[in-house]
Amino acid sequence: MTTLSPENSLSARQSASFILVKRKPPIDKTEWDGFFDENGHLAKSRDFICVNILERGLHPFVRPEAWKFLTGYYSWQSSQDERLMVDSTRRKNYEALCQMYEKIQPLLENLHRNFIETRNNIEYQQGFHEMVMLFQLMVEHDHETFWLFQFFLQKTEHSCVISIGVGKNLGMLNNVINVLDPVFAEHLKGKGAGAVQSLFPWFCLYFQRAFKSFDDVWRLWEVLLTGKPCRNFQVLVAYSMLQMVRKQVLQESMTGDDILLACNNLIDLDVAELVSAACTAYAELVQKDVPQPLKDFFL
Repeated sequence: MTTLSPENSLSARQSASFILVKRKPPIDKTEWDGFFDENGHLAKSRDFICVNILERGLHPFVRPEAWKFLTGYYSWQSSQDERLMVDSTRRKNYEALCQMYEKIQPLLENLHRNFIETRNNIEYQQGFHEMVMLFQLMVEHDHETFWLFQFFLQKTEHSCVISIGVGKNLGMLNNVINVLDPVFAEHLKGKGAGAVQSLFPWFCLYFQRAFKSFDDVWRLWEVLLTGKPCRNFQVLVAYSMLQMVRKQVLQESMTGDDILLACNNLIDLDVAELVSAACTAYAELVQKDVPQPLKDFFL
């Protein structure tokens, strides 16, 4: 068992200060444009920008460009001319992929009788269709939607992919509960058994059904993309959501099914309050002795 390393204490202090800071207005277009020099290079550091996004968020007019930096679509070191070339290349590559798919689709349909139905079911059951819609609403062109979503999945370490990251997230969520809230953990192992494992839709859909507006979902997702105050911050978001039902669960000695129902009723949440609560959880976690796998997960 070990505490999170000292080099991460700055992130812990930043997250603690975020809790106390009065809400500031989001980064608007004028301020965002001021981050660049005359050649279109960012004059502010990546860390400076990401901390500001954590604390304040982005104005909707800024998101289409800022998210290209956050996801890795653009390099943080790129100039304006280089970004124009990147856009052109990504558009051409997307069109080439579409043409390739059009050529092989008839072959796939012949080889696999239920190919179209199976393909559509896979996207629907995973929930990607809901996530992709938010990217379509943010940017103008199909190639931007395609690449932004691909890079989003990579940047978030495929945490919303059932076969890759969801199980790991649920396991780490159990570990966080064990460390930060042993009393709650005991109930979840006993009468509330199975509740945490049933929360996989939170990660599959990246919490989007917990908020009343797309803007709130984007606000949370851009925090996750910053990597601030730590990696895999989505697990601490889930922990903070569970804490919202903790009192009711313990007072009513809820079973796993009842806990799941209570969690499903968490809607129209305040995204700023949720991010603040998750930052508090991280600040608490930093001070604890934690298993090495949990330490590696957040560093």
